[in-house]
Amino acid sequence: MTDTPTLPIPRPGILDITPYKPGKATAEGVAHPVKLSANENILGCSPAAREAYLAAAGDMALYPDGRGNPLRAALAARYGLEPDRLILGCGTDEIFALLNQTYLEPGDNIIQGEYGFGAYAIGARANQGEVRYAAETNYRIDVDKVLEQVDDRTRLVFIANPANPTGTFISRDEVERLHAGLPGRVILVLDGAYAEFNSDPGFDDGLALARTAGNVVVTHTFSKLHGLAALRVGWAYAPAAIADAVDRIRLPFNTSIAGQAAAIAALADEEFQALSLAHVEQWRPWLTQQFGGLGLEVVPSTGNFILIGFARSGGKVAGAAEAFLASRGLIVRGVGGYGLPDHLRVTIGLEAHNRAVIEALSDFLGQPTAT
Repeated sequence: MTDTPTLPIPRPGILDITPYKPGKATAEGVAHPVKLSANENILGCSPAAREAYLAAAGDMALYPDGRGNPLRAALAARYGLEPDRLILGCGTDEIFALLNQTYLEPGDNIIQGEYGFGAYAIGARANQGEVRYAAETNYRIDVDKVLEQVDDRTRLVFIANPANPTGTFISRDEVERLHAGLPGRVILVLDGAYAEFNSDPGFDDGLALARTAGNVVVTHTFSKLHGLAALRVGWAYAPAAIADAVDRIRLPFNTSIAGQAAAIAALADEEFQALSLAHVEQWRPWLTQQFGGLGLEVVPSTGNFILIGFARSGGKVAGAAEAFLASRGLIVRGVGGYGLPDHLRVTIGLEAHNRAVIEALSDFLGQPTAT
């Protein structure tokens, strides 16, 4: 007679998952550090969104609209989309998890880039799915490498475009080539968390492709450009059949009254959006030049952050640089968990923050500060 367990046991694979670790928010011995580790909007959020959030305080005893219909309507009007094809989530992380839960059976697989966002893999493994990593060329998604990984058990391909933590992107033509090479049963998920920051004429977030394709899902978030990270509001545009399937397991009331209200107000505040984009457009090239002037590897970014690389040393130099910056009250993101132990990711801050980062790195590297 076999012994039976005396305690609950998680399903196979759960305890093999490495939990997601967000960017640090504190620095030892520093009372008020500058947080440049999570790609948050350094300008905060729209004043109109803040007012809408505060106005919602009187409704805390009420359940929100379960389908988020007011926010669906606002998104549909802004982007020319069909409201019934929109999926709302507690951040886009929930949407990724729902897609994995809806379409994966044990033994199926997903494909993502070599340095892809960790949430994709966590959701797949939670459903006993295999995660396949496509090698990237120059920190950039390689369409051919992705397609080489596809087999009969592939169900989802996750592409962050622009990518996190690299900031690189693939063009509209490359996205279309990737889609054309996928079987119709494989869902192409285009994660557009940083899409608004990409002004390259060859870039497209994929909404036009998703309108006519039966297997393309495009996601966006209110956490980055709109500065509503604390409220956890994400959305996706999907084929009607996919939206319907996901909605059957989506938890009710997954976006709050305050979150929906603030998101609607943020969506309408184009002045704040323009200000946020202009700030990134001003300081991203400056930081790129300054990092390069210090002899660091700089990965060309189209996000609100920049990935910098140190000489290969098993992460020792990058780790020491991260600690040195923290001692100066500047928190950046070590990305060893993404397979990049020799790199740091730095969110674009205010002018004083950006200059302080360059000065601190200059001191760390023993070089004079560039002008």
